[in-house]
Amino acid sequence: MIRGKEDNGDGSAPRFAAFISYSHADAEPAAKLQRQLERYKLPKNVVISGPDRERRLGAVFRDRDDLAAAPSLSDAINDALNASGALIIICSPDAKKSRWVNEEIALFRKLQPDLPILAALVRGLPEDSFPDALTAGGVEPLAADLREEGDGWQLGFLKVVAGIAQLPLDALVQRDAQRRIRRVTGITLAALAAMLVMVVMTAFAISARNEAARQRASAEGLVEYMLTDLRTKLKGVGRLDVMDDVNQRAMEHYSRQGDLASLSADSLDRRARILHAMGEDDDRSGNLSAALAKFREAHRATAELLRQEPDNPDRIFAHAQSEYWVGQAAWRIRDRATTERHWQGYVAEARKLLERDPDKARANLEMGYALGNLCDLYLHDNFDVAKAIDYCRRSIAFEKTALQHAPDRTEISIALANRYGWLADALLADKSYAEARKARLSEQAIIDGLVAKDPRNFELRFRQSWPLLGMATIALDSGNSQLAAIESARVIAAINPLAIEEPRNNDVKRALARGHYSRAKAFAAFDKPNARMELAETRRLIKELEETQNQQLALAGFWKAIAELEQKLQGK
Repeated sequence: MIRGKEDNGDGSAPRFAAFISYSHADAEPAAKLQRQLERYKLPKNVVISGPDRERRLGAVFRDRDDLAAAPSLSDAINDALNASGALIIICSPDAKKSRWVNEEIALFRKLQPDLPILAALVRGLPEDSFPDALTAGGVEPLAADLREEGDGWQLGFLKVVAGIAQLPLDALVQRDAQRRIRRVTGITLAALAAMLVMVVMTAFAISARNEAARQRASAEGLVEYMLTDLRTKLKGVGRLDVMDDVNQRAMEHYSRQGDLASLSADSLDRRARILHAMGEDDDRSGNLSAALAKFREAHRATAELLRQEPDNPDRIFAHAQSEYWVGQAAWRIRDRATTERHWQGYVAEARKLLERDPDKARANLEMGYALGNLCDLYLHDNFDVAKAIDYCRRSIAFEKTALQHAPDRTEISIALANRYGWLADALLADKSYAEARKARLSEQAIIDGLVAKDPRNFELRFRQSWPLLGMATIALDSGNSQLAAIESARVIAAINPLAIEEPRNNDVKRALARGHYSRAKAFAAFDKPNARMELAETRRLIKELEETQNQQLALAGFWKAIAELEQKLQGK
């Protein structure tokens, strides 16, 4: 019988098949496991006792937002544990140290002493990763090793399913393997059939204009299927490499289309969506030339759509995104001229959106984004600081208007805070220190307000250190070493708790190194012993980063700055 379907003792079935307990550092594997458990169907031939004989496990609880920052677990977590048929622990060194994970284990044992607790190891060795509460009293937990060097994700996942459903693992493994073989075979045949259909339909497309339009639409539908649904299915069986040929064929198909004016609006819209998706994948993987080629093709499609419907806000918005992505891809390869041309195009489309879009929050946010990009462009390498300041100020005005239209949208507040940070950098480059500090204080006020609303949000709490470091930099550049030392101490005080909470987070460690270096640089003017201490701590953190990440080149600037400051302290 599936545990998630058992009776609670009061005549009602548990609401959750399982409760997933995890550390913040393991949010990604926890979310992945939840999705797979809720979607998983037990094989048809597996016999399950019970009145409903359902093949799905049921809902899985993973919501950490209900865990209040209080001395004990929240009522919502208590209720969820009491309503769950099993407890799954995402085990890692971070989970072992997590107070909340240990408390959830203890509470589940108290509430549900007869129900299973399953350990899912995702990082580290068992002795370093199993929480103390899990092994208390010499208990040997039911464990699934999801690491590549262990059971691997698939077999480990089936062990978890078997533990929840109380079924023999062999029955699940054999039938799951048979099902996967059938699925791979079916997907492969479907892909080959789809390719064949595309070839046949393309050959007949020359017979008549109307017939060509109909066949082209069908072919585009097949391409979209292959780049969306088929991609998802192939990813599920570990054969995403098959998509390399599909992507290549899709690009060849698009490059042969030539005059886009003959394509229907649906075909153009689908074309742009697919190309944007493929371009973003290339951009994330670092294949920048391929990304730029795809964004250029998407730009052709959205430009034609806009030509056909010049007053349609959605067409304007879509083309604005194309302008941004082409510019962004060019910026990544440091092609300033192409970047400027397309980001100016982004501004032009955003201006049209302001005139025509009934969604004023979206229109003003896009205008703020577009002007902010130009601020960043002109600020880089101090190319044109005056222009950068002007664009930053104008960007801020539009982001403020967007926030007035949608005050609850966090992404608008974050965008506004970012623009204040960029403005501060531009004013610093202009030696306008008082105004730069004022901009940093505005940035700080926005982020502090967001943290007050969401105090458990780690990224926002980390983001609080940015304006502090910016103010320390302003003090250093203006020659106020005493103030710079104070501001740098605030940076360190803000980041230290985060480094303790997530010791493996290299972004936090890098920011902490910046804080110590800034303080060393400040002390160098009036307290050399303390400067040497801060510099030693900077050096220690950079060495730790080098040991955990293959990024010697990325850290070269740090070492150069450290060496220069050391020479200054030695009087050289």
